Amino acid sequence: MIKQTLLLITTICVAVYLVLYSDIFEINFSSTQSEAFYNMLYLYLGAASYCFIAGQLTKNYSQVDRLWSTIPIIYCWYFTYSSGMDERLILMSTLVSIWGIRLSFNFARKGGFTLIPWKGAEDYRWEVLQKEIPQFKDSLNWSLFNFFFICFYQMGLIFLFSLPILSAWEGGGELTYLDFIVGGLMLSLIVIQTIADEQQHKYQTKKYSLIKVNKVLEGNFKKGFIDTGLWKYSRHPNYTCEQLIWITFYLFSVSSTGKFINWSIIGCLLLVILFYFSAKFSEGISSKKYPDYKNYQKNTPMFIGY
Repeated sequence: MIKQTLLLITTICVAVYLVLYSDIFEINFSSTQSEAFYNMLYLYLGAASYCFIAGQLTKNYSQVDRLWSTIPIIYCWYFTYSSGMDERLILMSTLVSIWGIRLSFNFARKGGFTLIPWKGAEDYRWEVLQKEIPQFKDSLNWSLFNFFFICFYQMGLIFLFSLPILSAWEGGGELTYLDFIVGGLMLSLIVIQTIADEQQHKYQTKKYSLIKVNKVLEGNFKKGFIDTGLWKYSRHPNYTCEQLIWITFYLFSVSSTGKFINWSIIGCLLLVILFYFSAKFSEGISSKKYPDYKNYQKNTPMFIGY
């Protein structure tokens, strides 16, 4: 896991360097666009710092999770407002708002949000990580991991995959049929992700209600994990949709700039890499916990087709 973490941090540093200092990508921000970019960059730095401090003080390291579904809405609407309410940016921000509200609801019903912002349920994987990796039992090493990866890397990734809206503003131009196709596709993916999360929520709720009253788990519940519905075709249909949502979001910048590859692609590409390693780690836990999970891995692709 340490090697994977170093790889992820290295990739984001290299990607940002290539965008800012190489001749591969062309960036032509106006003074207004530059000002808006730096203002949101400062927000990212402030939010990441808050997550680190709150996590260190409370020992709850899921602070970034509470911002994952909310801060992209702020980024997008700020760029939209700064653009003078550009039509394409309004469409993009509206879709991100729908995505964020839905994801926030799903997170809230798992206990992720409380009246006290820094409290709430913690991702179980952080505790597992601390127990399984000897180096992370040292408080200094864990604090460094929290600082660089959990907070600044993940918050930086959120900032980056939101930036196609700035690229779309940079490209300009009126809405085209492609924007509406992309918008329809993104909305469809949000709906599919909602279905996947709802299927998982119903399964887990029923499973734990049976466990609570000491009922014998039978059938699909005996396995311990869901493998029906959308989960029959992908081990992580919700993760699959999350990746595709932000890849689709990037396509708005393609419509605006006329360039299939532009500088704002780095966010969605890095997200795909993160989700791959995140899913691998989660599955390592599941395969130890549920005997039938390895058969599920053999017969069902992780995402789509692989």
